[in-house]
Amino acid sequence: MPKTAKKRKKKKGEGPMPSGGAGLIRFFEDETPGIKVGPTMVVVFATLLVVATVVAHLAAQLGWF
Repeated sequence: MPKTAKKRKKKKGEGPMPSGGAGLIRFFEDETPGIKVGPTMVVVFATLLVVATVVAHLAAQLGWF
């Protein structure tokens, strides 16, 4: 690094930008209105949807519907 290069002063409250994230991490840190659903609940709901679909398919094949 050349000696003539000057360091930029950081503003208060400004963290380093994520590399390759394009600021998405900082964007999603803000609170937004709406339903708060954690990642665990998303996995549980997705699993239930897959199980319900398989059961409905099997029930249709067996002539229950």
